[in-house]
Amino acid sequence: MTSSPRRTVSAPVFRWFAFTSFLSMIVIVLSGSAVRLTGSGLGCPDWPTCFHNRISGSWSIHPFIEYANRIVTVTLVCVTGVTFLAALLRRPRRRDLVVLSGMLILGVVADALLGAFVVYSKLNPWLVSLHMLLSLSMVVVGAVLYHRSKYVYGPGTRADVRDPHFRLIARLLWIPFVALLAAGTITTGSGPHAGSSQGQLTAKRLPIALSNATWVHSVTAVLFIGLVTGLLFAVWKSSAPEPLKLGIRRLVMISLVQAGIGLTQYLTHLPALLVELHVAGAVSLTIGVTQFHLRQTAHDREPGTKKAVA
Repeated sequence: MTSSPRRTVSAPVFRWFAFTSFLSMIVIVLSGSAVRLTGSGLGCPDWPTCFHNRISGSWSIHPFIEYANRIVTVTLVCVTGVTFLAALLRRPRRRDLVVLSGMLILGVVADALLGAFVVYSKLNPWLVSLHMLLSLSMVVVGAVLYHRSKYVYGPGTRADVRDPHFRLIARLLWIPFVALLAAGTITTGSGPHAGSSQGQLTAKRLPIALSNATWVHSVTAVLFIGLVTGLLFAVWKSSAPEPLKLGIRRLVMISLVQAGIGLTQYLTHLPALLVELHVAGAVSLTIGVTQFHLRQTAHDREPGTKKAVA
């Protein structure tokens, strides 16, 4: 009796698993932000159930939104789990893809556990800020996984540095960018959207005046935009290859749009819809910085994947 052949996953097929996981990380950020901006953060006072071992405390909107977000998180654990399994079955198997897929599983689980602490701390603003930063970190990992799934990495493969000076700058760019994100979460933590709604226990805010937090966030934003704009001119005047020019141009455009949204939401007293758009902009900016970093080296495409610019 012969055994059935072992199932395998090809590189083109795994790319779609990686892409799905990447989108899942974006969904985590946007759905979590929607929970806070609709005042549903305390809609379910217990975890993992909603209220006294029941799935829902009531049929009102806030428990529904909060528990729906938890279901989304469970679904994303399954998505990342399937992606990890696909990485193990991929032929040829690549260690970097297995590790990155595993990091996504750990990230989603850690995000869920941190979410439990957020609930039981009655939306402690420091934990909420950490929750946001962890979610954005997972977006970075998801973007790297999807990028690497399309290109050949490993010993003996092509890894041409497009420009050593710009590669160093791309690495250093993470410093002001992380400062920008941290200042943004602190501004949110001191703003009016605490995540709780009328009739619930009022969530605490950071002991920082919103005007002061906004000023710091604005300074970091202007600094970041100035850096990427200067980098745009430097790349454009140099003999850098087209992928670098495209990457920095996109990064500048996203930064300017994000700045416009941020200024508008402040002048209009932080309406929830604009805050959600600002969060989406933060996700886009995170992806842009990650992609610009990844574009610093040129790799061969995986056979069977669609040809792209970089």
